[in-house]
Amino acid sequence: MSAPIKSAFADKKMLGRAVKDSFLKLSPRTQAQNPVMLLVYLSAILTTGLWIVSLFGLKDAPSGYTLAIAVILWFTVLFANFAEAIAEGRGKAQADSLRAAKKDVDAYKIPSADEKDRITVVPSASLKKGDLVLVKAGEQIPADGEVVGGAASVDESAITGESAPVIRESGGDRSAVTGGTTVLSDWIVVQVTSEAGESFLDKMIAMVEGAARKKTPNEIALQIFLIALSIIFILVTMSLYTYSLFSAKQVGIESPTSVTTLVALLVCLAPTTIGALLSAIGIAGMSRLNQSNVLAMSGRAIEAAGDVDILMLDKTGTITLGNRQAHAFLPVDGVSPEELADAAQLSSLADETPEGRSVVVLAKEQFGIRARSLSDKQMTFIPFTAKTRMSGVDYDGNEIRKGAAEAMEAYVTQAGGVYSKECGEIVKNIAKEGGTPLVVAKNHKILGVIHLKDIIKKGVKEKFADLRKMGIKTIMITGDNPLTAAAIAAEAGVDDFLAEATPEGKLDMIRDFQAKGHLVAMTGDGTNDAPALAQADVAVAMNSGTQAAKEAGNMVDLDSSPTKLIDIVRIGKQLLMTRGSLTTFSIANDVAKYFAIIPALFMGLYPGLSALNIMGLHSPQSAVLSAIIYNALIIVALIPLALKGVKYREVPAGKLLSRNLLIYGLGGLAAPFLFIKLIDMLLVMLGLA
Repeated sequence: MSAPIKSAFADKKMLGRAVKDSFLKLSPRTQAQNPVMLLVYLSAILTTGLWIVSLFGLKDAPSGYTLAIAVILWFTVLFANFAEAIAEGRGKAQADSLRAAKKDVDAYKIPSADEKDRITVVPSASLKKGDLVLVKAGEQIPADGEVVGGAASVDESAITGESAPVIRESGGDRSAVTGGTTVLSDWIVVQVTSEAGESFLDKMIAMVEGAARKKTPNEIALQIFLIALSIIFILVTMSLYTYSLFSAKQVGIESPTSVTTLVALLVCLAPTTIGALLSAIGIAGMSRLNQSNVLAMSGRAIEAAGDVDILMLDKTGTITLGNRQAHAFLPVDGVSPEELADAAQLSSLADETPEGRSVVVLAKEQFGIRARSLSDKQMTFIPFTAKTRMSGVDYDGNEIRKGAAEAMEAYVTQAGGVYSKECGEIVKNIAKEGGTPLVVAKNHKILGVIHLKDIIKKGVKEKFADLRKMGIKTIMITGDNPLTAAAIAAEAGVDDFLAEATPEGKLDMIRDFQAKGHLVAMTGDGTNDAPALAQADVAVAMNSGTQAAKEAGNMVDLDSSPTKLIDIVRIGKQLLMTRGSLTTFSIANDVAKYFAIIPALFMGLYPGLSALNIMGLHSPQSAVLSAIIYNALIIVALIPLALKGVKYREVPAGKLLSRNLLIYGLGGLAAPFLFIKLIDMLLVMLGLA
């Protein structure tokens, strides 16, 4: 899914399917779902009927003119259907690729995690929630579930598009697996967490196809507004018809307006442009989110992302690179830097963590100390444990330890050694700077401190500054102590932080902001994040996280990248901007068309109106034909913008509103005058008016 999708207009297969769907959507049931376009649909039927009647001598207007209006109205309906179909086509293309990954396979069902030899082969479609299955290397995971035994490398490219395998193991926050992915090495025991037909892949297919898409509150509110405008224009058109009859009778001439003309006028004045594109804008917004490898469980979540003003971001992996790196060796009490670096490197040789490897690399880079082979000396490595909070190595009667300052102080003093005051000061200074101090001791004597530093991601500070311009407050969530958290928050440029964060602390903070009228977005991947995710307005769960987190969130990030939250907010705001901009353009269009058509229509009754015919349209009929042709073509012209979205800009809401009013408001007023005149000239040139 992460692979770029071709342009909708460049993909012939997608284009062909959209054209076919445009005709299928002509069914009354489908048209009734869009009240504004239903008005155009009924108008097309009415004018078609008037043309058929005109063939038998009962002419409301010249037959050719009535036929032209009917054909253009049918094309207007088809163009609106096409806009929606081309937007849906992207989702259907994604759904096709997902269906290729979804197939019924043999599942190796077992009674319990300890009875892996008692295998019963069953179809994956028959699995039920709670069943246990054994999956070995080369086999496809038959259903969504949690790993309850073993660990394995899993290929999730069918879901995420990423070719790099990921590790899934029992316990922790990376235990969730998705049906349709493949185990590459080792084995795992999976407990099924979904019933047949309700898997994550099934939900993804339904969402990207649009089958599960429901209209959002904002979309419904806008549609009600458009219906109200349409009703107003129906009343205006009826009033114009009765008024024209009355005026014509007073001056003793035949009525200058026909039902066909008034129907065309009604369609031109109704907000058909935004009515035709409204559904496509919503579908395209969801499609852009899918292309970013984020699955939204509802359109409401995307809209909320556009309105959020509080972002709660985990420090690790979002603001920092996720792995602390050795930054400096700080010796104490006369110990040479080389001696400290040598001891630190020896104690880190068997440490496969990124932090441990960075200590080995730093010693080599700063002092040329080459990483020794583990067979160089008779070494006994002491692994790190949560209880001791230390690790180290014993060799040739020497004992080296490195670990947290408090643990190392206890270790040294219990052996009769002295904890250096200088070391204590260095530890405090590192904490104030937002770093992590690791104290190193050899034979119960403090040698110095390794300064581990959180590396702030490149460009993060600038992103936070852009968000601040838009009125969005950023809050860093971390388990660090307040002193360290404050230093990192200052360096990263976030507005606030929550230190020593607990599940209860996150939940309370979200509730507090919501009580003050804010909309809050956050990410999470663990079971302990589930309460806060369920409370947040926009909750992005990591695909690699636990099932509880994924069920609590209203979006799932298939790439499991915490920084994706910023992109989600951008896509949400772009959706709202696009809808607002095209609504402004549509309403401005209607105002312009009103002044373009009415003078041309009523000049026969009131010759003085010719002064308002500033475009100099050839005749009332050419004015109506030009306007209704423009009304249909502008829908097609705006389809690319509806699909791509209005360009996202990180500027305050007030400035953004002014800019869009200028571009789309004035543009909507000017475009009809220019293009209706051009179409009128073309019709005259071709002898059609």
